[in-house]
Amino acid sequence: MQSITATEVKQRKEAGENLFLLDVREPAEHEAFDIGGTLLPLGHIISMQIEALEHHRDQEIICYCRSGQRSMQAALMLGSMGFSNVKNLTGGMLGWQEQFGV
Repeated sequence: MQSITATEVKQRKEAGENLFLLDVREPAEHEAFDIGGTLLPLGHIISMQIEALEHHRDQEIICYCRSGQRSMQAALMLGSMGFSNVKNLTGGMLGWQEQFGV
């Protein structure tokens, strides 16, 4: 598993790059603040309910959560399931908000 910073993600988004962002938080957290990610809570990944991700198996997936801990778990699990290019957003949404605001 690799890490990626909020600055790198923001720069790539602003450059028009089509990123696949995976929000592993809970629905209420996603609704409160989102950076354009697809919601799939960590519990679904733990229970291997990952059908929605199958067509992204060989693409870069950037996981994020509130602080970076749940997304690290998700990234490690997805890597063990054969996803080849999974990254964890360092610092999660707390880090994002600290750098860029809401």
